[in-house]
Amino acid sequence: MLSLTASLLPLLLGGLLARTGAAKLASRNLRAQAARTALPRLVRGPDRAALVLRATGAVEVLLAAGLLAFPRAMAPGLATAALGAGFLGYLGYAKAVAPESSCGCTASENAALTWHSFARAGLVAAGGAGAAAAGRPWWSAAADRPGAAAGVLAVGAAVLAYLSAAPERSWQVPLRRLRLRLFGHPLGGDSGAVPVAASVELLERSLAWETASPLIRSGLVEHWDEDGWRILHYTGAHREGGRDRPVSVLFAMDAGAHLDRPAGRVIRVSVVDQETAEVVTPDLVARPRTQLPLAG
Repeated sequence: MLSLTASLLPLLLGGLLARTGAAKLASRNLRAQAARTALPRLVRGPDRAALVLRATGAVEVLLAAGLLAFPRAMAPGLATAALGAGFLGYLGYAKAVAPESSCGCTASENAALTWHSFARAGLVAAGGAGAAAAGRPWWSAAADRPGAAAGVLAVGAAVLAYLSAAPERSWQVPLRRLRLRLFGHPLGGDSGAVPVAASVELLERSLAWETASPLIRSGLVEHWDEDGWRILHYTGAHREGGRDRPVSVLFAMDAGAHLDRPAGRVIRVSVVDQETAEVVTPDLVARPRTQLPLAG
């Protein structure tokens, strides 16, 4: 069974890297996603961080092709092991300097930096080393023992899918919404006290989030409700005087709004410089569009 598993590792890892690499290459909002990771601190800027993510996606796709097409060659497996080790090093850095940041490993908009991220990177590193030592091609091993191969692939795919999912958004939030629909809110009444995760989900699909997201460098830091408003606090940075200055990004939204009931007051955004406590002027957040001349 160990020999069979080792022979099937290139197929499992190739599928994983092909999916994550293609997601990074195809993403249209990679700059905003990169801004929520620790990469801007590491490479000094969200634009460079987006380029790093895009390049990583290309490397992942190339390694996936090598693992799938040349499973007996050692180079793709060793390179995959090195990539996994690099992921582990980056995750350790991100956990130390920005523990609330997004992982960025799968180009998911809200993939938090959790033990799932470390376990997935560790499996890539260990699986790459195992794939380098594979004795025969995965298609030959699967043809010889199709039943056992199907079982190994099913278990491996399930483990990788679980570790690649963003638990909060993929599992907990839908279950919470279903529970609220079936049983109502546990506090009773229509008080508008919706889960914070539902407010965050609605916020991240709004124009206000799209406008301010290039500044944001963290996940949700804190939140509170006041006078019917829900305040969501993030930290970020904006460039001024040739350096990045730390800021607090505050969103104020209807405390009772969620995806099933988005109606309510508009979402307000405030950006406050953490060093001077001054409000950053709106043109630093988003420049107005150029007014086109009218014909006639």
